[in-house]
Amino acid sequence: MLQIIQNANQYLAKTAIISNGESFAFENLLEKSAQIAIKLLNGEKDLHQKRVAFMVSPGFEYVAFQWGIWRAGGVAVPLCITYPLPSLKYVIEDTAAEIVISGPEYVDILQPLVHPKTFIFYKTSNFSPKNVAESVLPEISTDRNALILYTSGTTSLPKGVVTTHDNLEAQISTLVSAWQWTSADHTVCVLPLHHVHGIINVISCALWAGATVEFLDGFSPEKVFGAFALGKINVFMAVPTIYFKLITYWDNLPETEKAEITENLKKFRLMVSGSAALPVSVMEKWQEISGHTLLERYGMTEIGMGISNPYDGERKAGYIGKPLAGVAVRLIDENGTIEKEEIPGEIQIKGANVFKEYWGKTEATEKAFTEDGWFKTGDVAVVENGYYRILGRDSVDIIKSGGYKISALEIEEVLRKHPQLDDCAVVGIPDEEWGELVVASVVVRNKALDLKQLNEWMRSMMPAYKTPRKYLVVDELPRNAMGKVTKNDVKELFKNI
Repeated sequence: MLQIIQNANQYLAKTAIISNGESFAFENLLEKSAQIAIKLLNGEKDLHQKRVAFMVSPGFEYVAFQWGIWRAGGVAVPLCITYPLPSLKYVIEDTAAEIVISGPEYVDILQPLVHPKTFIFYKTSNFSPKNVAESVLPEISTDRNALILYTSGTTSLPKGVVTTHDNLEAQISTLVSAWQWTSADHTVCVLPLHHVHGIINVISCALWAGATVEFLDGFSPEKVFGAFALGKINVFMAVPTIYFKLITYWDNLPETEKAEITENLKKFRLMVSGSAALPVSVMEKWQEISGHTLLERYGMTEIGMGISNPYDGERKAGYIGKPLAGVAVRLIDENGTIEKEEIPGEIQIKGANVFKEYWGKTEATEKAFTEDGWFKTGDVAVVENGYYRILGRDSVDIIKSGGYKISALEIEEVLRKHPQLDDCAVVGIPDEEWGELVVASVVVRNKALDLKQLNEWMRSMMPAYKTPRKYLVVDELPRNAMGKVTKNDVKELFKNI
């Protein structure tokens, strides 16, 4: 029996999930997931790692279907509920999914793909309650494939990242220990459920520990603060964009409401930020509002989480922390040399948390690993006093200009300190003289901002650095489903100026 299922059996009467105004105990989750597994098996003894794609809204049913797929011996392939049809078609066809499940609100979206010769199509309403008392579910070995999540595909078509149950259990158990999850915790999920952040860090860690996960009916700062005000939630995890939106909303409230929110937030046990670099300005403002220093960590689809600021101990602004237990980390330069303190290098990871393979892409899998088995993340970092600090993604955040390697993230951090800027994104664009030209797309509060004066201000703030040579004022920055700025799209903006 999978460990997360074993754990759930210890908390049968306890509330596991709150969604759509209803509370569901762990007993309800186990029974519903077993019913789903039996329906998926359809008389077979085991799905034998058949890929099962499912498009279900966040909530009790989402978790029940994910667990049901696992308990039947299938591989869960969660579909993004905001993807257009071509993207959904790509994931379903790339995984060669044999079963596709749809919530009622997505049936019309998926219907054009349904054909008897492609896959078995179920609506969630097809999974009616059944007596599972005498049913026997297959024994699932933990070396089996469990989950396929798709990368963002910034340089090519998205790749399916295959993780086994062993990988997932390593990722989950490590975080439960590092962040001291217990059955007394109560969290809220405001994240998309086709990414590691929501699936592993929030839902799986909470349920593994016997904690409660609450789902909101859509995201808004008002709904989030409203849920906080009830006084039950004590763990919160989000991307920097969400914290930015919460801060903006809080700034516009009356002083009495601000004070009430602040008093409530001070009672939380843990607040975490991830999936994108956390601006120091956002971290400092949130600390002012909540009394909490956000715990920033580092992870990706292929590894789960690898590095984290400590639960107990100093959390450094601008740093992702230290390697998690059981995760080996090293920095490697362009010549393959292992770097020490204060010398930048690519982060490479080894451990039980690291994914198995890219689905159906043997060559890409081989290229992703070194000969001695280290996964090459493509992210560049430096170690300072034992803490890792991200300089950026080698492909988009490390700008090579005039013979220098320049961190776009460091320039962005300085730009955000300007009182007339709301947001920014720094990228490198091709240039014959410099190799790459450092440019910035900015969201300004005052359209009359003098960009020449802005550059002079940047030169005074970073006298030894290559400040942006060009600025482009935009109303908003292009972002993906996780709220992360898509820098390849930012580069496209500069092609027309």
